[in-house]
Amino acid sequence: MGFLPLGQKTDYVSEYDSGLLFPIARVDKWRDMGIESERLPFHGEDIWNAYELSWLNKKGKPIVATAEFRLPCSSPNIIESKSFKLYLNSLNQMRYEDQFEVQGILEADLSAAAGAPVTVIIRDVDAMESLVVLTPDYCIDDLDVEINEYHPNADLLTVKETEQVEERLVSHLLKSNCPVTNQPDWGSVFIDYQGGQIDHAGLLKYIASFREHTDFHEQCVERIFIDIMTRCKPQSLVVYARYVRRGGLDINPYRSTSPIVLGNDRLARQ
Repeated sequence: MGFLPLGQKTDYVSEYDSGLLFPIARVDKWRDMGIESERLPFHGEDIWNAYELSWLNKKGKPIVATAEFRLPCSSPNIIESKSFKLYLNSLNQMRYEDQFEVQGILEADLSAAAGAPVTVIIRDVDAMESLVVLTPDYCIDDLDVEINEYHPNADLLTVKETEQVEERLVSHLLKSNCPVTNQPDWGSVFIDYQGGQIDHAGLLKYIASFREHTDFHEQCVERIFIDIMTRCKPQSLVVYARYVRRGGLDINPYRSTSPIVLGNDRLARQ
């Protein structure tokens, strides 16, 4: 089966190497969406969770843990996810004093790659049980709609009622494709807004229209945020996507009209 693309060898180094991290500039995609890097129209973070973090203690005993990483959305770069995984794997055979030494190394390397301070929290595997599973307020996925567009179309977004409402909507039908591997990325997206009521059927069609779209997680969320702000003009808006993990990592970007800090509660599918 070696001729299959999935059978091609990937080198997983067992010696620490921060050079494995591959940063990708955000500015090119911002320019495509009409976003000025000096005046971002949103606040937010990219929350990464790693479930395959391990190193050796000073006696050579393996330590396993999970880690939460928070990258500010204003950082010049995102970090390509496979390079992130390869970098984390490079710690597997390294000996460290404790988790605080590992945390310091991770924060320094990731901040250098992102071009802005990255915060890291390392947890033992049992501590993940304390993260509450998200329960959505209103899921729009059961709406009986006909869908025939699978590339983002902002025209699908309309305001149904001009009367001001506050709603938190969720759809689990978000799916896009990775620009590097073309593998599918599956996620759930939360839309929390105040303003004229957004037409739920149109919103569901719009979310489903990402199905054949190719972009990174962070850029999909930013496109959703910009399109809703442009088409529906809410007074306030938060777009928060929780993506299913791939390669031991999940990516959960959120963008907001105001500076807020969101939790890292998991979905059952994560």
